[in-house]
Amino acid sequence: MTTIAESAGLRADGRTADQLRPVTIERGWSAQAEGSALITVGGTRVLCTASFTNGVPRWLVGKGRGWVTAEYGMLPRSTNERMDRESVKGRVGGRTHEISRLIGRALRAVIDTKALGENTIKIDCDVLQADGGTRTASITGAYVALADAVEWGRDKGFIGKKATALTDSLAAVSVGIVDGVPMLDLPYEEDSRAETDMNVVVTGSGKFVEVQGTAEAAPFDRAELDALLDLALGGCLSLSHLQREALAR
Repeated sequence: MTTIAESAGLRADGRTADQLRPVTIERGWSAQAEGSALITVGGTRVLCTASFTNGVPRWLVGKGRGWVTAEYGMLPRSTNERMDRESVKGRVGGRTHEISRLIGRALRAVIDTKALGENTIKIDCDVLQADGGTRTASITGAYVALADAVEWGRDKGFIGKKATALTDSLAAVSVGIVDGVPMLDLPYEEDSRAETDMNVVVTGSGKFVEVQGTAEAAPFDRAELDALLDLALGGCLSLSHLQREALAR
């Protein structure tokens, strides 16, 4: 297996194997939402908005806990060829359902629902432009939108002034093995031909929330898995730093 050091300079965009694409997070992009962030990761751009509602779904009423959920979607021309809107098709596709559940599940890992109180925060992640890693970019941007929505609820008196609703930060990144080399943050060109493809969600304290890995072309061994997880941890650490910078502005 080629090492990360040996693979330096092999990528089409000039990055080393352990380097993220350029990332920007524009906090407060939407004037209407209680929390929002436009995240750009290379050629991928996702608008994440957080809507705060005082109240919870019927099945949670009276239990003293809140709820965080998410919806994901891609604009018709976010890819090279136009896609029909799922609303026009009359059904939501399996991929969309799966990614929506992933985003919601990941965010709930860093929410204390009791501290949130009987309030609901719904995250919408809309892919404006796709070039690989849309689900991981969505999670990373959604955390920033969620953090602002929590503070909006606190300012309005829906969440206790001293309540710690967010227990940690959250970021996600893709990794994969391309031409035998473990690589961080795959654009579409690399993702489409990866032998192994993996999405990793990590808290700011370095704990794994979710690892989705598939051998697309060839099985991977323990050493390759360890290399991929090391890349993901380093990438998420850098993303967490960018999130903190965005929330400090």
